[in-house]
Amino acid sequence: MSSKRKIIDKLLQITTYFSAIFVVLILSLIFIFVIKNGYTLINWGLITNDYHAQFYNGGIEEITSYSNTDKPDFLTDNDYYSEKWGVAFSDDIDREGKTVIVVSYVAIDSPLNNMFDKNNTDNLDFKIENGNIVTSIKFYDKPSALSMNGAKKMIEALDQENEFREIVFSSLGGGIRGSLITTFYVIGLTLIFALPVGIFTAIYLNEFAKKNRFTNFIRGMIEMLTGVPSIIFGLMGLAVFVPLTIKYTPATSANILSGSLTLAVILLPVIIRSTEESLKVVPDDFRQASLALGANNTQTTFKVVLRSALLGILTATLLSIGRIIGESAALIFAVGTAVKDEISIFGKSTTLAVHIWSLMTDEPANIELASTISIIILATVLFLNLLIKLISRNYMKRINQGG
Repeated sequence: MSSKRKIIDKLLQITTYFSAIFVVLILSLIFIFVIKNGYTLINWGLITNDYHAQFYNGGIEEITSYSNTDKPDFLTDNDYYSEKWGVAFSDDIDREGKTVIVVSYVAIDSPLNNMFDKNNTDNLDFKIENGNIVTSIKFYDKPSALSMNGAKKMIEALDQENEFREIVFSSLGGGIRGSLITTFYVIGLTLIFALPVGIFTAIYLNEFAKKNRFTNFIRGMIEMLTGVPSIIFGLMGLAVFVPLTIKYTPATSANILSGSLTLAVILLPVIIRSTEESLKVVPDDFRQASLALGANNTQTTFKVVLRSALLGILTATLLSIGRIIGESAALIFAVGTAVKDEISIFGKSTTLAVHIWSLMTDEPANIELASTISIIILATVLFLNLLIKLISRNYMKRINQGG
């Protein structure tokens, strides 16, 4: 080998190694950034809570007795406790990075357990609970105690009074329950629409269609669709699927159903290509053996070839789910950007990806919560990868055992 050839080979090796290291480094930095900014907000409440906080105005009748409960040992120095009212407040940060006052403890004999809902007198289960956010306490003959002054000042002001006119508090809010449910709805509906069409199209092209200009044209169109920006599909969804769902369903605007139909069109090229490649790698000996045993083409395709290509179809499904979870541009038009807590497939909502987009368009952008949702998306995709691998392994085990 000449010295010139050796130099060229060395440069190619260095370029290859450098490119691999560069890609790993970039992906690692992105991962570290997301984890660093988002891990502090990860908790079960984020997943189960509504995004929009519920606000309450609590009033109280004439008080005949106050609390006799001493400050519990589990409360820290950051929990400011009123022995008179049997309640503890602490300073905290909400999911939008704002300073708030949180109820950290309410004693059993606290007078606050006997409040009534000033906005709904029929609400008999009304009470203040741990985790509620206190906005203000309004007194009769002195200025209100506001959250901006901190938990210590609010407890001191409450201790000096024997009654108050109103306490304003709310649930924590900022949760992603609605967006998470919307994401699962979109995944399920999209796969219901896209998988049958995509799989049967791939079967037709690979097993039944003759190789001619027409099939070559279809394949060319499928190839072209893979390169179309998703926002173009979003405009198509807004122009086609939104009016269709409004006409034939209870929907009145962009909705989850129209978004799922739009995503189904986006995913068709991925599903068709992946399924067709899976069918191509099935040995022709399988087909010939099936036909020799008396099966016709249809029986051979669906009972032999399709079964052998199932792992590839599962891979196509996994790729589709990953695309659905990460898609945002098309859904902005086809579903909307309104974060909802009450979810209907005929109404507007946001998936987790669109929720991130909405958080990043705020002023200022909520990077922490957006990073937390990103972690949840990554965890979901990882879980689905592991699930598909587990299913594939069990399936291969059954095949090898002749099941």
